[in-house]
Amino acid sequence: MKLLLTPRAIVHWLATFCGVLAIVAVAQPLWAQPKPQYELGEIKVAAARADEPVLAEFSVDKALEHLEQGTTAWSTARNCISCHTNGTYMQIRPALTAHFGPPAAAQRDFYLSQLKALKAIDRKELKKGTRPAQVIYLAAGLAEWDAHVTKSLSAETRDAIALMLDIQLASGTWGTLDCWPPFESDAYHEATVAAMAIGTAPGWLAELKDDKQKAAVQKLKDYLANTPPLHDYSRVLLLWASTRMPDLVSQEQKAKLAEVLWSHQRPDGGWSIRNFAAPEAWGGGNRAKKLRDESDFSNPASDGHQTGLAVIVLRATGVDAKDPRLQRGVEWLKKNQRESGRWWTRSLNTDSWHYITYSGTAYPLMALAACGEIPVKQ
Repeated sequence: MKLLLTPRAIVHWLATFCGVLAIVAVAQPLWAQPKPQYELGEIKVAAARADEPVLAEFSVDKALEHLEQGTTAWSTARNCISCHTNGTYMQIRPALTAHFGPPAAAQRDFYLSQLKALKAIDRKELKKGTRPAQVIYLAAGLAEWDAHVTKSLSAETRDAIALMLDIQLASGTWGTLDCWPPFESDAYHEATVAAMAIGTAPGWLAELKDDKQKAAVQKLKDYLANTPPLHDYSRVLLLWASTRMPDLVSQEQKAKLAEVLWSHQRPDGGWSIRNFAAPEAWGGGNRAKKLRDESDFSNPASDGHQTGLAVIVLRATGVDAKDPRLQRGVEWLKKNQRESGRWWTRSLNTDSWHYITYSGTAYPLMALAACGEIPVKQ
């Protein structure tokens, strides 16, 4: 028996086939979309990408929303302190209290739960893997909260600093992984954050009487004084730490460190993190091939992370907010925020998650506040 197709049947078949193709064509991009960068219940922060459109006008609200959603999703879903997200949040957001009000108490509550959990871990285990960085950022975050929210030193911050000093190495710094630059890249980085925690906690240094802790602080100072910075990014962190811990470096050294920072400013007014270290210097060189293979390796674009950090540190050293060079950085930040509220920064590690866009958003927000671009609440 032959199967005969009438013209009408052929038309119907083609229409059906084309309809299926149309559905597939529409659905395919949805299937192909990367997973959200942060996700928790109704929180779905879209994946970071270089081609995300730029906002027509700088939005404080969008930047804040990005920070709040990211830290909430990470803390709840991951239940740990990470340098690149909730660690950065607690290092930066409390300092913006005068502009936006205090952070949600839940953020500090999470840190207190982490303090309890970390204190219960054997000290030998606390010196391994990511634990030292978690303890250091725990102390730094609680110190920032005390300095800017309650404006008094808490017992919990004392405990966090004591725990941090308890796992300090004989060299004066802390153990660290060297696989995820810039935050988990080297022991020098961790030492600068520890110095900032100690220098920021209100009254902690002035009231210090414990001989063991005094010796630990001196070991940290000696380490930073006698260990050459690994690269210019380390020099920026040392300069930042010196604005919190007195007598860490001389005024002459501060001036030289500031000049290094200025020397990397790009023609568009911004800074690029990729100009601050050779590929082999990040994370023991484990990202060198990726970085050298990037299409813009010889002339990397300015990014939110380094531009925000540069402005923050220069302002902290006393550079006037109206300095024309600094204003060029401010203008870059105001013109390069993306529609999601973040600023783009390409990861030094992989091209999957780009978690550095989180600090690449927190730093610009703090930088703009430091330059008077965000009003203080009355």
